[in-house]
Amino acid sequence: MSAAWHERVVKALKANDVRLVTYIPDNVLQPLLKALHADPYFTVICPAREEEACGIVAGAYMAGVRGITLMQTSGFATLPNVLASLIVPYQIPLLMMISERGTLGDHQLGQAIVCRTMRPVLLTLGIEHFAIERLEDVEFVVDSMTKQAYSTQAPAAMILSPLLTKKSA
Repeated sequence: MSAAWHERVVKALKANDVRLVTYIPDNVLQPLLKALHADPYFTVICPAREEEACGIVAGAYMAGVRGITLMQTSGFATLPNVLASLIVPYQIPLLMMISERGTLGDHQLGQAIVCRTMRPVLLTLGIEHFAIERLEDVEFVVDSMTKQAYSTQAPAAMILSPLLTKKSA
């Protein structure tokens, strides 16, 4: 049987020595969050806000620890200031994994509006981003984006499309 998307994410994070995980709870991310909490390899922290999650990962990077921040689309909407004033100018390779909400049948107006702003914000800030839509692409994208972020000292966003996450939900 083929590994689920969240199992592939865990494998790729381990292969790239990403040990710290910060997150804000999200239903779509539940399988990944359960796997990360269950694995003693990872230090998993759930702060109050996405900005805090990014700050923790940024501080850990300065101490030599690799980390990732997990959130949903609406949580990303809180980040332009921290990205533009800390992460991008100080060349911190913040990895973000964002569950894409507000599209493909998600009829919550607030989610849909925020979803339309996510990619333009990433583009404006020059943040590399890629939407993972297919199970067979998960490990390659997580591995490649992580390597690129650390080699270029730049943030990177991996967007989990509903085309990927609904298959195993």
